[in-house]
Amino acid sequence: MAKLSIIIPAYNEEATVTALLEKVVAVHLVGNIEKEIVVINDASRDNTLSRVEAFISDHPDQNFKILNQTKNQGKGAALQRGFAESSGDYLIIQDADLEYDPEELNTLLGPILDGVADVVYGSRFMGSGPHRVLFYRHYIGNKFLTFLSNLFTNINLTDMETCYKMMTRDIVGQIKLKEKRFGIEPEMTAKIAKIPGVRIYEVGISYFGRTYEEGKKIGWKDGVRAIYCILRYNIFG
Repeated sequence: MAKLSIIIPAYNEEATVTALLEKVVAVHLVGNIEKEIVVINDASRDNTLSRVEAFISDHPDQNFKILNQTKNQGKGAALQRGFAESSGDYLIIQDADLEYDPEELNTLLGPILDGVADVVYGSRFMGSGPHRVLFYRHYIGNKFLTFLSNLFTNINLTDMETCYKMMTRDIVGQIKLKEKRFGIEPEMTAKIAKIPGVRIYEVGISYFGRTYEEGKKIGWKDGVRAIYCILRYNIFG
């Protein structure tokens, strides 16, 4: 039976991680696909780890794996460890902050199970689902970074920076990632685009964004790093 590894990096997400795990557990995947839920606690300074451990203890029937970073290294480092220590035939990144709805995992699985895709991006700029209205400058920034990435990769994504990236195990095995923090998004896209014959699809998803007061972590420095990563991994490999 096929398995989907849901890779969840978490840093100081005590306010949302329990609710997120409840949503992940509640999802019934199409095609009787099994779930492996891999949580990487990135040395959180709050109660994230204890809440994840309590949730796992209360759900012994679920296939959980918890990986604990001894020091905070960033989302990219957490994802690299999650990819390496998971066992699914397919993998997807799931942030712990409730901005992305696990109910849409089946939407992303669709093109892969239909045999037409190796990689599926969940675009926040497509589809008819609800989208919280927030920061216009973030919207423009995301559009610019996607445009710049597309210019070098020659693929026509609408949302390169999306969290929701689903891949087959074979694709994950072909990309060697280096970025430790948010730069992993453009790096991943650049390296996926270089794989000969790779089939990339997008599907529309909903988006429930957070404000900085609610815990959003990405800032302008991450945008500058993203530009650097787009140039580095597309031009210099």
